[in-house]
Amino acid sequence: MEKLAMRYEGKAKKVYDTDDKNFLWIEYKDDATAFNGIKKGTIVDKGIVNNKMSAMIFSYLERNGIDTHFVELLNDREQIVHRLQMIPLEIVVRNIVAGSLAKRVGKEEGYPLASPVFELYYKDDELGDPMVNETHALALGWATMEQINTMKEIALKVNELMLKIVNKAGIDLVDYKLEFGLKDGKVMLGDEISPDTCRFWDKDTQEKLDKDRFRRDLGKVEEAYAEVYSRLKEAIENA
Repeated sequence: MEKLAMRYEGKAKKVYDTDDKNFLWIEYKDDATAFNGIKKGTIVDKGIVNNKMSAMIFSYLERNGIDTHFVELLNDREQIVHRLQMIPLEIVVRNIVAGSLAKRVGKEEGYPLASPVFELYYKDDELGDPMVNETHALALGWATMEQINTMKEIALKVNELMLKIVNKAGIDLVDYKLEFGLKDGKVMLGDEISPDTCRFWDKDTQEKLDKDRFRRDLGKVEEAYAEVYSRLKEAIENA
C-alpha cells in the first residue's frame, strides 16, 4: 500500500490518504496538548508508545469480538486503518471518579463507582468538546438512537475486556474516551487507546501513568508511558 498526500494533521496524529480509498495511513506524533490546546509540549517517544499500544489493544479487542478500524502495524510510528465516517461524539467511560467528574459530583479523585458511568461529548475543539446527552445527538443529527445504543454496547464490552488486562498488569483503569465511525453503515471503534486517552493509575501506589503527568506537571511523563505499555504488553501476551 502506498502513502499519498497528508489528509490532515491533528493534535496527536498525521493522517494520510493511500492508493486504496478504503484505508488511511496514520503517523503518531510526539506533540502533546492539554486543556483544549492551551498547553502544548512534547513527550519524547509518545508517538511510538501510543502507536504500538493502540495496535496491541485493538488487536486484543478484535480477537475478542470487537470491530475496530485497525488493520496493520507498519513500524514504530505508523499503522494502516480502515477509513471511517467518524461520528462526532466521544463516549467517556468512567470506573473511578477523577478529573472533571470529581468537580461535578463533589467526590474526591479515587472514589470507586458502583457501576461504569457513560458520558457523551460533542467533538468540537472550538466549543471545548462539551458534554451532551442523547436528545442533543438525535435532535442535531449527530447519530441515530441505534448508533448510540451500539456505541454504548461496544463501550461496555471494551470496558470488560480492558479491565481484565489492566487488573493483571496491576493498573486501575480510571476512565477513558472512545471514538467511533461508520464503515458501510456499520459502527466500528476508531481513534486510539493509549495513555493520551485513558487514565491509568498504579493499583498499589495510585501513581498516575498517563497524560495527567503532563497536564499537571508531575514529571517523568515518558517513563510513565513506557511503564504502562510494558505492563499491558506482558498482560496481553499472557492473557
